[in-house]
Amino acid sequence: MKVLLVHNEYGIFTGEEAVVQSVIRLLKQGGHDVVTFIRSSTEIPNMRFGKPLAFCNGIYSFSSKRTIRKLLSDHKPDIVHIHNLFPFISPSILRECKKAGIPVVMTVHNYRLFCPTGLYMINGRICEKCNDGEYWCALRNCTGSLAKSIGYALRNYVARKQRLYLDNVTMYAALTEFQRERLISKGFPPDRIVVIPNMATIRKPPKKKSSGNFVGFVGRVSQEKGIETLLLAARKCPSIPFKAAGDYNRMPDVLTRTPPNFQFLGKLRPEQVTDVYTESRIVVLPSIWFEGFPMVLVEAMLHGNPVLCSYIGGLPKIVEDGVTGLLFKPGNADELAEKIRYLWDRPELCREMGEAGCRKALREYSPEKYYERLMAVYKKAIELGSSKEV
Repeated sequence: MKVLLVHNEYGIFTGEEAVVQSVIRLLKQGGHDVVTFIRSSTEIPNMRFGKPLAFCNGIYSFSSKRTIRKLLSDHKPDIVHIHNLFPFISPSILRECKKAGIPVVMTVHNYRLFCPTGLYMINGRICEKCNDGEYWCALRNCTGSLAKSIGYALRNYVARKQRLYLDNVTMYAALTEFQRERLISKGFPPDRIVVIPNMATIRKPPKKKSSGNFVGFVGRVSQEKGIETLLLAARKCPSIPFKAAGDYNRMPDVLTRTPPNFQFLGKLRPEQVTDVYTESRIVVLPSIWFEGFPMVLVEAMLHGNPVLCSYIGGLPKIVEDGVTGLLFKPGNADELAEKIRYLWDRPELCREMGEAGCRKALREYSPEKYYERLMAVYKKAIELGSSKEV
């Protein structure tokens, strides 16, 4: 099978970027011919009029239409697999795929198809105003830059009014059942939405050598990840050490508000992140937004960590309360602190939950399982494409 994979890189390495790279490797290992159409947001600073071009191209890119048209003509792929389209590629390419008769599978990594920022959040709170219209993104200046917020609102408005997604995407791959239900509630056809959870991008690591000596956090240090909740919980557990691995440039002032038992490690190399997993007793994800499918959960489980996780969005389907970890109400630092103390004092329970999580990760989120699910979606998309039902 020949696959044309389309992706606009974010310019920073995220879980989504890791998944895209893994998908390319997986397809090649499966004997498929992979052609890529990849742009990167890192191009913006080096381009003349980079930001205005990104603004315009995000709404509708004529150059990307020409590029995809040539790729389709030259390579004649069996399937087009889309990940991220913004800012340089844009949904304008979808009609070219439809004209060429090539089925399109879109992995929905976030909520950007109906929330311009993709986060469903503003000022640390869940916001669903754009259910009433994308203009709310501009009115509320959701990105903190009015020009950027207007651009985000316009690109969603144009895509929706022209039905670029609805009429030209054959199959949607949501990451969780929660995300699938959101798509359905926005008018996307249920029979064309399947759930394909992200795969583990690492193989099973060595078993933990000890019970762990701190509570760990791995990921970007930003407001939506619930860092404030975690800091408050740490203050309520003064005898328990905490360590956070991740870039804190988005919250530089956080270092001045860190309790004595909390250490920010900054951005680490992959092998250093592995050390954080293997040396922690518990891994915490205190997110206050809906999340997509955070890779930190699977990685923590593979390393034998119990996970303390917010009860929000699709996360409760990944972390099983009382089996692979514990859930708590998002933003509730008292409850989080209580459950941290409960698990910390029970290292044997941590080990049992960690082992259960590792078994689940190997069973549900392995590359082999992902490949099986992806091939099934490709097959259905090709069948739908050939029957002209979309």
